[in-house]
Amino acid sequence: MTTKEKILIATLELASEQGLGSVSLSQIAKKVGIQKPSLYNHFTSKDEIIDGLYEYLRQRAKDKVANTMIDYGELVKNKSALEILTQTVNSYMAINRDADMEQFYKFVMSERSIQKEAAKIMLVETEKMILATKQLFYAMQVQHIMEFQNIDMAAFSYAMTIHSIMDYMYDQRMAGVEVTAEQMLDDYLKEFCSVYGNEQSYEEKIDEK
Repeated sequence: MTTKEKILIATLELASEQGLGSVSLSQIAKKVGIQKPSLYNHFTSKDEIIDGLYEYLRQRAKDKVANTMIDYGELVKNKSALEILTQTVNSYMAINRDADMEQFYKFVMSERSIQKEAAKIMLVETEKMILATKQLFYAMQVQHIMEFQNIDMAAFSYAMTIHSIMDYMYDQRMAGVEVTAEQMLDDYLKEFCSVYGNEQSYEEKIDEK
């Protein structure tokens, strides 16, 4: 493990123990076993460390689910709308349920209302999901798997709904109550496909011609 990675992991551990806002550069340096000035050989500020931690954990989680590079054109071929949406949602959930990623989100979500950097990370994550959804929906429309009058708005409302259901699922798990949000998620995907999906695949329509 490189010194840079050690700094990121040390920050994750400290933030998990005492909260993001309470972690100091001196504490990070001490945990890594280096002098505080040495941190600046790798990061210019605490905010940059937090940003780096988010990107590091997210990329590592994506690598675990083989989700590093997505060719949306290939992803949507020979699949129904429901198969595509289920696959992509499950992949996204697997990334967010990675143990380190989930631990990171715990303190980021708890401090988003009081820490600018925490709010920024949640904003970036939401915007990434919206962009990925737009790319997916454009690919599905090109293949005539789904039809949208306004793809950008459909992608925004879909991404935000998925986020909300995932938050609801997380709250149910943390509260120790019956997790009903998983069925809600399945029902939502089916309903979304019934509204926007085409019954016939692109290949079937080509064959008819």
